[in-house]
Amino acid sequence: MVMDETQLVRGGSFLFHATGSLPQFTPEESSEEALAIAEAARDFVAGEVMPRDEEIDHLDLELNRELLAKAGELGILGIEVPEAYGGLDLEKKTALLVLEEMAKQASFSTSYGAHTSIGTLPIVYFGNHDQKAKYLPKLASGEWVAAYALTEAGSGSDALGAKTTAVLEDGCWVLNGTKAWITNAGFADVFVVFAKVNGTHFSAFIVEKTDPGLSTGAEEKKLGIKGSSTRTVILDNCRIPEDRLLGGKGKGARIAFGILNIGRFKLGASSAGAGKRVLEYTLKYAGERTQFGKPLTAFGLIQQKLANMAIRIFVGESMNFRTIGYLDEALARTSWESETGGADKMKAIEEYAVEASMAKVWGSEALFATADDAVQTFGGAGFSAEYPAEKIYRDCRINRIFEGTNEINRLLIAGTFLKRCSGAEGLPLQEAAAAPLDLPQDALLRTVALAKARALKVIALAQADRGPKILDNQEAAARIANLLLEIYAMESAVIRARRMAEASHRWSGLALDMATVYAQEAWNRIQAEARMLAAELASDAVLDTLVADLLAMHAPAPVALSALRQTISRILVEQGRYPLARA
Repeated sequence: MVMDETQLVRGGSFLFHATGSLPQFTPEESSEEALAIAEAARDFVAGEVMPRDEEIDHLDLELNRELLAKAGELGILGIEVPEAYGGLDLEKKTALLVLEEMAKQASFSTSYGAHTSIGTLPIVYFGNHDQKAKYLPKLASGEWVAAYALTEAGSGSDALGAKTTAVLEDGCWVLNGTKAWITNAGFADVFVVFAKVNGTHFSAFIVEKTDPGLSTGAEEKKLGIKGSSTRTVILDNCRIPEDRLLGGKGKGARIAFGILNIGRFKLGASSAGAGKRVLEYTLKYAGERTQFGKPLTAFGLIQQKLANMAIRIFVGESMNFRTIGYLDEALARTSWESETGGADKMKAIEEYAVEASMAKVWGSEALFATADDAVQTFGGAGFSAEYPAEKIYRDCRINRIFEGTNEINRLLIAGTFLKRCSGAEGLPLQEAAAAPLDLPQDALLRTVALAKARALKVIALAQADRGPKILDNQEAAARIANLLLEIYAMESAVIRARRMAEASHRWSGLALDMATVYAQEAWNRIQAEARMLAAELASDAVLDTLVADLLAMHAPAPVALSALRQTISRILVEQGRYPLARA
């Protein structure tokens, strides 16, 4: 490959490095402090949240507030809040571990995430000292609850198309408009609201629930996450003090999209955490349910589903911790002591926008596939509300819409990556595509290298032939995103498994089996996406030559995956859960 492996890891650069040459943080390297906080979160969820699962899902707003306040007492609302304002200011790795635990109850997890992430972090990163001093201690303690009001009925993915306005009048901002689908709206004390100053400058404001002119609509009747509050927020000549402008006039896009990047990272973590719970109760049911005189776990196609659930968790974790490691390292180079501390930290986060969108897309789709496998394993009982499988199926559907739809995120992945590959300082796409193929002997590493070579060839052609106009063909852009997604997922899992083997980890054999199954099947998806992207770029004899070039790169030797899945499934049944869980 072309890039110097000693460079700081740049967002999107994974495609250009030899597999294994970049640093990669894994779950097995979590610090004792992070694990202790995760254990506190696990105990909180087990002792306070799950016993009230049914009450939560009946939308008890006071219960939501009560549970958030208890979480605040434990310190898990202020993990990412600076110490100077009542928080713990810990690494994102710790926040990720806590999110995995919170994800076991989808509705409360939604309330928790909306408060701690998109509700609180705009003030953390963009607030001035007075704003932070006023709001952050109360948000970190759980005394107040936050909400994030960006979406409007006519501007979902097109956030900048918002119609809400703000006008400065007699020392106050006067806001008018309606925000839609706002999580925590029914009990929030503080709203981060986006509006256009004088109808032009997209900006963010801090609005309190007691401000005159603010009201909320009725609770939305939703497909899932029924225990989270979702309402419209109505701003009818809502008057707020002039000093409630957040981050400066016209800075709304930077705030909105920067914070959404954080939300996307976290959706990946939540998806992996929820998957662990789904696997656990599916294993229990499949072990107890008998057909033809045998438990369901004895049947090959059920074993396939159980193994696939665990594989998705393993791969998702590997991606999430790899990305969060890059992010924490970049954030460690910044300081809250600097006058530009918040902006510096946001810039570090924005560097990994591609990886953030990949975590969101891959994680949400993996969890939905796992939920579907659970329903199918439960059979008729999976369609009944008396069993847990139907609930997660409904609850997790929103994840493919939250924080920008997966369609929008695929376009962001492709567009941001290609933009990073342009200009004198850009990532070396054309050079890497033209470099001689250097294949390692190790079968798994070889599979990743072959996948990268195929992707580089067609993505480089797309950039050279179409440039930014390739995004006008959204199907082609989505294929570029899918190639990047699959390679990042495959490589993350393979490197983690190799690291576990080198450390003689107890579950290293299981990890290698899971990485092998994923790599084999991801290879086939990568090969198909590369061929179909080639068809979008060329035709006739040129296409024939391009496809021949792709085929000339050979393919990894096939592996009997059924035997690996049987081994994975057997271990799952013996353990009764995802074995790599950090208990």
